[in-house]
Amino acid sequence: MSGLNLSRRSFLSTVGMGTIGAMLPQNVFAASQGLHHKPKAKRLIMLFMAGGQSQLDLFDHKPGLQKLAGQEMPPSILGNQRFTAMTQDQKKIVTPSKYNFKRYGSNGILMGENLPHLGSVMDDLCLVKSLYTESINHDPGKTLFCTGQELPGNPSLGSWLSYGLGTMNKDLPDFIVLPSAFWSGKANVQALFSRLWGSGCLPSKHQGTSFQSKGDPVLFLSNPNGVSPQVRREMLDTLGQLNQKHFNELRDPEIQTTMAQQEMAYRMQSSIPELTDITKESKANLDLYGPEVMKQGSYARNCLLARRMAERDVRCIQLFHRGWDHHGDLPKYLPGQCRDVDQPTAGLIKDLKQRGLLEDTLVVMVGEFGRTCYGQGKYNKNDYGRDHHPRCFSALLAGGGIQGGIEYGQTDEFSYNIVDKPVHVRDLHATLLWQLGLDHNQLSYPFQGLNIKLTGVNPAHLVQGILS
Repeated sequence: MSGLNLSRRSFLSTVGMGTIGAMLPQNVFAASQGLHHKPKAKRLIMLFMAGGQSQLDLFDHKPGLQKLAGQEMPPSILGNQRFTAMTQDQKKIVTPSKYNFKRYGSNGILMGENLPHLGSVMDDLCLVKSLYTESINHDPGKTLFCTGQELPGNPSLGSWLSYGLGTMNKDLPDFIVLPSAFWSGKANVQALFSRLWGSGCLPSKHQGTSFQSKGDPVLFLSNPNGVSPQVRREMLDTLGQLNQKHFNELRDPEIQTTMAQQEMAYRMQSSIPELTDITKESKANLDLYGPEVMKQGSYARNCLLARRMAERDVRCIQLFHRGWDHHGDLPKYLPGQCRDVDQPTAGLIKDLKQRGLLEDTLVVMVGEFGRTCYGQGKYNKNDYGRDHHPRCFSALLAGGGIQGGIEYGQTDEFSYNIVDKPVHVRDLHATLLWQLGLDHNQLSYPFQGLNIKLTGVNPAHLVQGILS
C-alpha cells in the first residue's frame, strides 16, 4: 500500500469508514469499463410506467375470455401462484377487458384502442408480451426493474451505463431522471425513491440527476444574489485546491467525485438552461407531443426534453409516470393515463426517427409488473380493477438495433402464464446492456468481497429473437 502515499492514521481511518476498495484510486477499478463489443445503441431512454400497466387491457388481446366472463379461474391456471393480501381470500373471477383492440402496422399487430398514436408507429415497435418477475409488490418490483435486485442499495441501470461507458457530453450529467409532476390516475400512487436512480456501491458521480418540474431544473443551479459567475469560478478554484490536497492525503475516490461534480455543476449553469429552453422548437415539432407539451412537469414535456437530451448525447434518460395501479375503477382511470402517455411517446419515437437518432437510441416503455385477468372485489364487467401480476406482462421497445413491427412471446388464454419465449427482467437487462456494447457478465464492480453485477448471480440470457 506504500505506493498510495497513505499514512497509518489515514489507512485506519479509511478502513473504518468502509471497504478497502473505497480508498483505492478510481483507475484501479477501470478494467471493467469500456465497450465489450461493437454497440448498436449509444444511449437509452427508459419510459417507466410506475404502478403496473394492465397488459390485458392494452397489449395482450384475449377475446376468448368473453365466453368465460364471470366464471371462476381454473385451479390448473392459477397453479401455485402467490397472491397479494388484497385478493388472496377472494374468488378469482374472470374479468375480460371491456376495450376493443385494433390491428396496427404492416404485420397487423393488435393493441388496445386507448393507444392509437402508439399504434401509428407500430412498425418501429417491438411488443414483448412475455416478461416476468418475482416481485409481487410495487416497491420491490420497481427496485428490481431499476437496479436488478429487489433489495435497496444496488446501482441503478443508468448508473451502470455511466460507469461502464462514460460520458459523451462533459457539460451534462450521464444519467438524467424526469419524473412526471402530475398524471390522470389519482388513486394508489406510490412514492418514487432516489435509490431507483442511485449509484449504490459505484462512485456517486454515476448516480442519476433528477430534474425538478418547477424553478431551477436542478437545485441550486442559479448563483445566489451577489455572486457573479467570476466569483463562483474563483470559489471553485480555491475549493478545488483544498480538495486536491485532501485527496493527496487520503486517496479517497469520493473526493475526486466531489471535485468533478462541482465542476459539472458550474458548467450546467449554462448547459441546463439551454437544454430546457424549448422556445425554438417548431410548432410542428411541438404538436408531435400533444397538447400538454408546454406544461412544465408533464409527461409530454419530459418526452420532448428526453429527445433534446438524446440530441446532446446524455447516456441514459429515465422518465417516471405514475398512476397505473388500478385495483379499482380501471375503466375510469385507464383512458386518462393512456392519454397522458400515448401521443407523447409516439411523438418521441417519430421525433427521434426524423432526426436520425432512433437508430442508435434504445427506447423502452415498461412497468414493474402486469395485472391479473381476474377482477379485484365483486365482479362487474364494466367497472373493475385488477391486482398485481408478476407472472406475465408486456413492454414496448424501439430503436437501438431492436426489430420493429414484431411481437415476441405468448401467454396462455387468460394472460396469466407464459407459454412461449419467457423473458425475465434480468434477460431484458442483459439485452439492453448488450445493445449498448456491454456484456452483463463482464460489467462488474468489486464490493465487500463480491463482483457486483446488474444481473446479479442468477443466469441471464440475451433475447436474441428481438435483435435486428
